[in-house]
Amino acid sequence: MLLTYLFIFIIGAVIGSFLNVCIHRLPAEQSIVTPASHCPHCNKYIKFYDNIPILSFLLLRGRCRYCSVSISVQYLLVELINGAGYTVIAWKLGLNTDSAFYALLFSSLLVISVIDLYHQIIPDVITIPGIIIGLIASAFILPSGIKGAIFGTLLGGGIFFVIAVVSRGGMGGGDIKLIAMIGSFLGLTDVLLTIILSSFIGSVVGVFMMIAFGKGRKYKIPFGPFLSIGGIISLFFKTKIIEWYLGMDLW
Repeated sequence: MLLTYLFIFIIGAVIGSFLNVCIHRLPAEQSIVTPASHCPHCNKYIKFYDNIPILSFLLLRGRCRYCSVSISVQYLLVELINGAGYTVIAWKLGLNTDSAFYALLFSSLLVISVIDLYHQIIPDVITIPGIIIGLIASAFILPSGIKGAIFGTLLGGGIFFVIAVVSRGGMGGGDIKLIAMIGSFLGLTDVLLTIILSSFIGSVVGVFMMIAFGKGRKYKIPFGPFLSIGGIISLFFKTKIIEWYLGMDLW
């Protein structure tokens, strides 16, 4: 099993290399297929031996072979996180079709989170197809089932739509579609837990930003990464969180 998990990690890291292409090109509305990978500074095409996930970054010491300009550590981190995410999914949820779809969700959330951090946008080209794929997968494969997926999609998106209307732009359309996508994969219970967890994590980070860096209350913090973290925590730990909550002595 150790070799199996190592293989899954490598597959995740390889896909993570492609995710970096998506992160770089989708906000610029460029093709993710062509041209081939190249240095954004000197435009030299990257040889296959310089494009090995994780290893090439370490061997090149984070610099382009041709112009010696530093390569963002984001490339290394995305490959590591995606590889680790796939491994944890396989470990906790097993080697099955469910895990394959959850791996797709994980990679989508990773790309969305990084793009949202950089550009404060959530690409429709990921969330809208993601909602469709999530609903189809839930109808035939995933344990949430089609009813849970539909309710999760509508309730998650509906709650955020109301928040967007009431706050007059405080919640973006990208966030609405993102929580709907999470609901389509994970279902009703998970989407509610995702909203609770992401709101809590976002509040903690917001308070920390105000205290540590003096950011004002109106400083805009992208919410996509918090939704993604909340969704992943819900996927892995929903049962334990619910059992812990129900076991609390509230009186």
